Amino acid sequence: MHPVTLKTDRLILRPWTDADFAPFAAMSADPKVMEHFPGTLSRAESDNVAQILKSDIEIMGYGFWALEVPGVAPFIGFAGIRPVTFEAHFTPAVEIGWRLAPAHWGKGYASEAARAALAHGFDAGLPQIVSFTVTGNLRSQAVMQRLGMTHDPKDDFDHPNLPEGHKLRRHVLYRMKRP
Repeated sequence: MHPVTLKTDRLILRPWTDADFAPFAAMSADPKVMEHFPGTLSRAESDNVAQILKSDIEIMGYGFWALEVPGVAPFIGFAGIRPVTFEAHFTPAVEIGWRLAPAHWGKGYASEAARAALAHGFDAGLPQIVSFTVTGNLRSQAVMQRLGMTHDPKDDFDHPNLPEGHKLRRHVLYRMKRP
């Protein structure tokens, strides 16, 4: 499948390049960025994730695209849509997600990129897109709300990839149906 590139007023959501792996590794090693994940990633772990995300786009044409701010930064993180990779009450499903370097937080980039990814997914015929995060990740929940996604507390779930009792296991689920 031909990889898709999306453009917004300020951003390019594009396929990953090998040059993205080092700044992604720096993000993945940053405790601030990884606060709502089980831990930071080693360079090898980060490269593995980046390779998966790169391959997703090469195979499906879409995924969690590398995020670029032309004239400002060649890589600030990622945003996009991809199939949920675990089983839960709401799967199979396609999720929308994002992760940005802290220097680029608070500028509206996550919301802008997510709007483009949502539009792409719905234009491609997806009936619904979901997003989820740990209950304490209020910044991501605020992005979900700005996008117009809805939350029903009955949908909240324990992430199956985290052990019973893990402090990050409980997740909130937001949904958006195709307009």
